[in-house]
Amino acid sequence: MNIQAEKKELVKMLLDTENPKIIESIKKIFKKEKTTGFWDDLSIEQRKKIEKASREIENGEVTDYESFMQKNRKVEYKSCSFKNSRK
Repeated sequence: MNIQAEKKELVKMLLDTENPKIIESIKKIFKKEKTTGFWDDLSIEQRKKIEKASREIENGEVTDYESFMQKNRKVEYKSCSFKNSRK
């Protein structure tokens, strides 16, 4: 049986059921797939960075937005000069 035929069969079974537990179970399967599916698409380096950030948050190593912005806000604006490449 091909994938399209299987999907059609599942749709038919879903439409025919009156059991709310089955419907809820199917919803949970799809929700779980959506929330965990991205992790497999990440590189090892990206996963390590996320895990490190999670540990930092758990250890209270966080900075609130205003403090971050005060430390990183640039006070001086440098003027930019653009050279005209056309003659």
